[in-house]
Amino acid sequence: MESRAPASSLCPASTQDLGSSHGEGECSRKPDQKLPGLRGVGDPAVFSDGSYLSSRGRMIKWFWDSAEEGYRTYRTDEYDEDKNPSGIVNLGTSENKLCYDLLSRRLSQSDMHRVEPSLLQYPDWRGHLFLREEVAKFLSFYCKSPAPLKPENVVVLNGCASLFSALATVLCEVGEAFLIPTPYYGAITQHVCLYGNVRLACVYLDSEVTGPDTRPFQLTVEKLETALQEAETEGVKVKGLILLNPQNPLGDVYSPGELQEYLVFAKRHKLHVIVDEVYMLSVFEESVGYRSVLSLEGLPDPQRTHVMWAASKDFGMSGLRFGTLYTENQDVATAVASLCRYHGLSGLLQYQMAQLLQDRDWINEVYLPENHARLKAAHAYVSEELKALGIPFLSRGAGFFIWVDLRKYLPEDTFEGEMLLWHRFLDHKVLLSSGKAFGCKEPGWFRLVFSDKAHRLRLGMQRVRQVLEGRASVAEDAPPSQTQEPSDQHR
Repeated sequence: MESRAPASSLCPASTQDLGSSHGEGECSRKPDQKLPGLRGVGDPAVFSDGSYLSSRGRMIKWFWDSAEEGYRTYRTDEYDEDKNPSGIVNLGTSENKLCYDLLSRRLSQSDMHRVEPSLLQYPDWRGHLFLREEVAKFLSFYCKSPAPLKPENVVVLNGCASLFSALATVLCEVGEAFLIPTPYYGAITQHVCLYGNVRLACVYLDSEVTGPDTRPFQLTVEKLETALQEAETEGVKVKGLILLNPQNPLGDVYSPGELQEYLVFAKRHKLHVIVDEVYMLSVFEESVGYRSVLSLEGLPDPQRTHVMWAASKDFGMSGLRFGTLYTENQDVATAVASLCRYHGLSGLLQYQMAQLLQDRDWINEVYLPENHARLKAAHAYVSEELKALGIPFLSRGAGFFIWVDLRKYLPEDTFEGEMLLWHRFLDHKVLLSSGKAFGCKEPGWFRLVFSDKAHRLRLGMQRVRQVLEGRASVAEDAPPSQTQEPSDQHR
């Protein structure tokens, strides 16, 4: 029976991708299966069946088949206010559904539509120069870089999933690893594994608060050092560190001092650092004080620091598929750009993105203020509902989600118990993401997405309440919460 995560730094076999059994993609492994990424592409001991596919093809299909239960169920019974009011409400997939009206008006304006020969022909694989120039200006302004960022350091791809895949492929040999603090956005497991057969070595964080200056799931250099040593002891070569800032699913925002410490650690061990800042404009609490890694004066190791951003979260365009890499390492930029042959954007879309990113007046005066106000209101509503239920949670004023502690509702303190509770939510027509999908080592944590319209949030929270209040018997020996009390969780 599965309970706690192993002491080993190698991440468990749960991965995520859009279309997860847990709302945003989890590859939940069967008990007798091992994670293919930890054994090696083509290992016949893992994938011996199937006569039509190569071993790599069977591994890829395994990821797909293992990731579908919850999302497939949701797609066949999706809530619609008029057509299917009894359908499943999705509070599991991290998408911003609050600003379609603003985006549709802006994207429908005449300046967004242009067709000319150069847009219909092969581009520079790094992206058209006009787009890379606008990306450099956009990141310089919103990341508050001390000096203007350069277009030659920009590469444009069709989303951050492709960026993770490309970076893993060009930075690591087969079987090497990236450190990643857990819980983390689990789709990264699949992104780095499928092309490059690269591993993730988890830096396991927990909810325990050990002092007045500590917080639940806090990342420290000491924990990074421990995980690195454990991976090396197991014979795994670590080539880099992945940081999500703001963090998914915790919502944590790293301070400039913390970022500097992590980067100095990486330089000391000659590790690449991939910083995913895909939620950087979705910090809706001004007091949070978000700082991009590109705002730091004098990066410790600029040749090994690579920053990614995409329009999927901050602009609610997850279906548009636009992502960008900023790196001063021209070898890395060129290698990633060569993979843009498979992950590039159409010229027409590149033109639209350039028009959008350069419209600073609309972004600053229309979109961002309204988006932040709507995120803040939705977050406040869900927070109040959780408080009314007496549920501890973490929320840092960034991103689209709240990290919720439901350990006292587990029928047993195991990941099997977590799955039973997750299935109960799905049976009551609400889709959440379970902690195991994010590599959390403590059963009972769930990510709840609040970036949706008020009527769907109300219905979703009603169904959450029905599940939790319907469970009369709560395990008396459930682990005590180490999170803040609900009334203190707006910081």
